[in-house]
Amino acid sequence: MRTHWDFPDPGLKFHQRFLGGSGVYHKNGIYKILHTANLALAFSRKGLRSGILDTDIFGPSIPTLFNLSGEPRLSSDNRLIPLINYGVKTMSMGYLVAPTSAVVWRGLMVQKALQQLLHETSWGGLDVLILDLPPGTGDVQLTIAQQIHLDGSIIISTPQDLALQDAVKGIEMFRKTDIRVLGMVQNMSVFVCPSCGEKTSVFGQEGVRRRCEDMGVELLADVPLDARVCEDADRGRPTVVSEPEGERARVFLELVGRVGEMVGVEGMG
Repeated sequence: MRTHWDFPDPGLKFHQRFLGGSGVYHKNGIYKILHTANLALAFSRKGLRSGILDTDIFGPSIPTLFNLSGEPRLSSDNRLIPLINYGVKTMSMGYLVAPTSAVVWRGLMVQKALQQLLHETSWGGLDVLILDLPPGTGDVQLTIAQQIHLDGSIIISTPQDLALQDAVKGIEMFRKTDIRVLGMVQNMSVFVCPSCGEKTSVFGQEGVRRRCEDMGVELLADVPLDARVCEDADRGRPTVVSEPEGERARVFLELVGRVGEMVGVEGMG
């Protein structure tokens, strides 16, 4: 096992064999990036040098989730310096455009912007770099698959069939591009009433679990729906930060433990 891994791009240097990036794909909007943020934070809590790259050019959310703002400074070699909060390095298109500005670009411009984020960011030494991917199987996903060696991808989906249809396409995309699918995360599987404790399966039951069995992939975690998620996101304090010892944070800490074991990460506390 290699203990030092330098990518051809001098902006990307990793000192342990782990994720060159973890493709986190999810049909249902903001919850995808919330899980990505919590994964990066959980790796950091495990003692790893963690980074997150928001590849959603049209709807970047990392600045809000990490309570960060302002344009990145430039390094001595004119590379973007990631903004840091909660011990995690972050880079996002959201730092380069005003929060209210709409990015209205065709595919070629999107590819150029993504290449700048990928290859002109001075990440320094990292153990983990997680890439949050937008839904779909288009230019962004293909550009990443062709330009970065990914050690694995994670598919996040709610249990209902409508979301799972696109999740399956994500799995097939990663398989066609020879990117390992580490497994799926079932999200918002059940809502537990905070007053009476009654459980309601808002989006159906066990849909992701059944699809995992059908497609031969692992079910990595089952994350319930919690009303506090939205408040935490708006405050820029994801679950692992807002409730570090809580049950919800435990789910993500166990998830990164499983993922780290699958790809052979070293040095996790």
